[in-house]
Amino acid sequence: MNYQAENLKNALAAEYVLGTLRGPARQRFQKLMMQYPPISEATTTWEQHLNALGQKIPPVTPDESVWQRIEQQLGFVNESTKSNVVPITKAKPKVWQGIAGLASAAALVLAVLLVNIEPTTAPDAQQLALVNNEQTELLWALEIGTDTIDIQATKSLVPQANADYELWIVAADGRAPISLGLLPKTGKLTLSKPELFDQIEIAALAVSLEPLGGSPNGSPTTVLYTSKLVTL
Repeated sequence: MNYQAENLKNALAAEYVLGTLRGPARQRFQKLMMQYPPISEATTTWEQHLNALGQKIPPVTPDESVWQRIEQQLGFVNESTKSNVVPITKAKPKVWQGIAGLASAAALVLAVLLVNIEPTTAPDAQQLALVNNEQTELLWALEIGTDTIDIQATKSLVPQANADYELWIVAADGRAPISLGLLPKTGKLTLSKPELFDQIEIAALAVSLEPLGGSPNGSPTTVLYTSKLVTL
């Protein structure tokens, strides 16, 4: 199977971001992201695209009666006693199976529809980098443009409150790592891209754990992750 085929790559990336790609299939896809930069790029693009769509939907708090009807239909509420405290084990298995099936079907339909929406990266982006943890969960996605570095922290990142994360250039010539600035713990941040970025050969980007405010001595304190640059 050609996982790098455009339609299959986008379909799997969309399902991965939506959460409908599960079990062994999800684990295989995580390995593919590590092996093939185009698959990692597609996943990052879909994550940004779907997150942007989600942010446009205004939150709505359901009325209390809605929750009560849902609980009754699921079997959590006994019609004779109207008790709101019913063990989950009393829920009818067939009801759960039906709901799970409908949810999966709806998510898959959404994934198929979204595949037909051609996602685009920022036009200024020249290079990409993905920072993953040991479980191959994406923590930060970086887009390197002509003058800026756009960084998006993902929901997989669980930041330490009493520490900061700093981004470094690891040069191929062996010189000391060069700091690019602090990474965001949530949301998006844009850093200025130094001229040196395009003047030296970069072996990798590194993320270090630092005291609040950044490295106290101009060198990485504890290197946590490294990432390769992908040229577009």
